[in-house]
Amino acid sequence: MATTILRKLAILADAAKYDASCASSGGAKRHSRDQAGMGSNSGAGICHSYAPDGRCISLLKILLTNWCVYDCLYCVNRESSDVERARFSLDEVVQLTLDFYRRNVIEGLFLSSGIIQSPDYTMEQLIEVARRLREDHQFRGYIHLKTIPDASADLIARAGLHADRLSINIELPSQTSLTQLAPQKNASAIKRSMARIRLQLDDTAEQLGHAARRTRAMANAPAAQPPPPRFAPAGQSTQMIVGADSSDDRAILRTSVSLYRSYRLKRVYYSAFSPIAHASALLPGRAAPLMREHRLYQADWLMRFYGFEEHELVTDGGMLSLDVDPKLAWALAHPDWFPVDVNRAPKETLLRVPGLGMQSVERLLSARTVRLLRKADILRLGAPGVRILAFVALPDHRPRGDATSQLEAIAARGRSSERGRPGMAIHAARQGDLFATGREEASRIEPCPSFR
Repeated sequence: MATTILRKLAILADAAKYDASCASSGGAKRHSRDQAGMGSNSGAGICHSYAPDGRCISLLKILLTNWCVYDCLYCVNRESSDVERARFSLDEVVQLTLDFYRRNVIEGLFLSSGIIQSPDYTMEQLIEVARRLREDHQFRGYIHLKTIPDASADLIARAGLHADRLSINIELPSQTSLTQLAPQKNASAIKRSMARIRLQLDDTAEQLGHAARRTRAMANAPAAQPPPPRFAPAGQSTQMIVGADSSDDRAILRTSVSLYRSYRLKRVYYSAFSPIAHASALLPGRAAPLMREHRLYQADWLMRFYGFEEHELVTDGGMLSLDVDPKLAWALAHPDWFPVDVNRAPKETLLRVPGLGMQSVERLLSARTVRLLRKADILRLGAPGVRILAFVALPDHRPRGDATSQLEAIAARGRSSERGRPGMAIHAARQGDLFATGREEASRIEPCPSFR
């Protein structure tokens, strides 16, 4: 590998580290066991190794170039920045992806870019990289392409034929903040691109449904035509920067809810703001706490899977508690809900008990159809059992003493536990070294945090 390529890699991998929306879950499974292609998107490591802040580290994550005609104040690659610039050729990105895959360093590619010449030109370059990998080299690993705002509908349609996932970053939760910090970006244009992706996803799903129904209805008919090509089977995602503007957590979560409902996003990612060199006075001088980012992920999970609404999770000041997780904070604010009768409460109520996750609730619901649940059944759930007992009533157990003081004691233990967790302190963002040994990289990896 030439020295110039190594230098480009150092610059453009580092420049990509601020984009959190690179998870690799949800794609259609592909492999090369038939020796007809290269790569796999379901092998060991893909979407299973996460950094402490939730970022997936199994993809080659780079920019095509950090040159950009936009001047977003929060971006280190903005037009007015004095950072060192670099640009890969298309062949260089293709060869890097194949080389790193052969060395078992990566399982796929996350490719973004600064805007060069025009949105359409930049999008064409990204698509061509994916096309060459898929068609010229039969690469079957995971590909995530960043969709460029204002790119044409035709280009978006082409991108989805080669990529497992598409994403376009909304960056900030309001047009007011975008106007102030990224005047060349427009929330309406970004949402139009999201809408185009959703329409393509819906059309593809409808065509696949029709093809499946025709196959079932005509058992003795000649072989059916091949199904239509899949379009971005892992869907689309977006990212919001946390702490770059004055938006509170309520505004961020409301924007997330709107995006999930309107565009069926797979994920909204949250990225804590990091100060950049020669920053505008409009930006804060300190990094946003990673704990705030972590709490937003927890709240996002509770809204998507546990039945919570965003207004239930934030304080009167519009922020999530940094001391305790959102579920426990809600429980502390609603002591009248507790204790919950485990043998009678519906699923929706059990999911609001701190310590009970979705799998635990399903196990309890299944078990109570055949027998009466007791304290021992809760303790069999493992470590969360002691916490759960402070919130539930059973035939042989009721929380002792004053309920409020017990909840406060549980919260104090939660705060102590959170402070001791690795990766929760405020620290500078760090790009993983692609040339580090496996042991060195593994020391920086821990499982994605629990949202129970």
